[in-house]
Formats: sequence, structure tokens, C-alpha cells
Amino acid sequence: MSTKIVAARLAASAGVTTVIARSSNPKNIFSIVQYIQTLGLPRNKSLSVLNPASASGAPNPQPAADPAPPHTRFTPSAQPIRDRRFWLLHGLAAHGTIYIDAGAQKALEEKAGLLPVGVVDVEGSFGQQEAVRLVAVERRGKGDGDNGEGGSARAWHGTPVEVGRALVNYSSGEIMRIKGLQSGGIEKVLGYADSEYVALRENISLSVRASRPVSPGIGVVVEAVVAEVAALEG
Repeated sequence: MSTKIVAARLAASAGVTTVIARSSNPKNIFSIVQYIQTLGLPRNKSLSVLNPASASGAPNPQPAADPAPPHTRFTPSAQPIRDRRFWLLHGLAAHGTIYIDAGAQKALEEKAGLLPVGVVDVEGSFGQQEAVRLVAVERRGKGDGDNGEGGSARAWHGTPVEVGRALVNYSSGEIMRIKGLQSGGIEKVLGYADSEYVALRENISLSVRASRPVSPGIGVVVEAVVAEVAALEG
């Protein structure tokens, strides 16, 4: 069941309405699509193909008074992820975590790359051009206390929030050495500077893009994922 939920979440992130239904009655998908249409959602060719009445040119049925057919429906994201952004977020396994401060998070939201000055901490072991999680945290000040788990010093506090994924230009060990520095300090510390950025903006994908408007005129695409769901049995 967990794999079905993961698949549904991926589809919803891509802007696709996903339905999980009982496999013992495959034809039930037509009833489900008809029910979704009665909710006043936008129609398109995909819905027509799944609806025999619409496909044959017959008028659309009136909303039925019957209860909804047994199914679980995952509605699409209002800001669907496309192409490279989807691949960065969902197609790559993260090999570690980079903790960033509020300033770095704001810069990423404004389409800037990730500079070392915005990096608070690094977790895990990864190499150049590997995927990492980007987690926003509150940078700890000098007078904010000093202990994390096990009594060791930690550069941040508060609740970490994952905000995206990135392909990095430096390894975990290199980023640990240059975190918090201005870009001009990279070469002084490492002896070289492959890039002024820890990660280029085109290699960063944020989980939410608040500034992107909803694309007009796009209908709801219904993809039927017909699977046996224990919760719907009986």
C-alpha cells in the first residue's frame, strides 16, 4: 500500500489526478470518472476517453444522487512540477543533507544559486555532482547555547524543514570547510575554486514555488491506478 501512496504523491506533484480503486472491479473506474465529472471539475479528452457516454457523443449524464463509488482520489498540485525540476526532486536519491539559513532560502526562492555563506551545516558523505537534501534551519547565534544531540556543538537550532534538492559542485568534506564563507574565500581554504556556488541554480529544485502562477486552460487529467486496496475491501 505504501508504494501506491508514493506513486500517487508523485503523480499529484506532476499535476495529475490519481485514483486508487479496487482491482476486483476494473469497470468501476467509469463510475469514478463520472462521479468526478459531477463535482464540476474541468473536462478534457482524457476524461472523455474514460467515459463511454462522452466518447460516443452522447450528452453528459446529470449528477447522480448515489454516493461516491469506493475509491481514494489524490488531487493534483496547483503548481505542478515539470521536467528537470521533477527529476531533481524525485528521480535522484539524496546522498546527504545541506542545512541552509533563512537568507540562503530566500535567495534560492528568488532564483539565485546556493553560496557557501548560506550553508550552516553538512550531514552525510557525498561527492561532487551528487544529489543532496536542502534543509532550512535557524542559524545559532553566539549566545544561543551550544549543545546538540550528545552534547556536541551544533550550528543551528529549531525544527529543520526540507525545502528542496540540489546537485552540488563540491563534496561534503569540501563544503564543511567552506561553509559560512564568502565565495572569495573558497580558493584560500581549498586551494582551488571550481565554482563560487555550492550548487548552481539550475541544479536546485525547491519543493514549493510560491511565485509561479497556475497555468490557465489546463484541464484535469485523470490517470486510473487500479489496485487492490486493503482499506477498501468489504
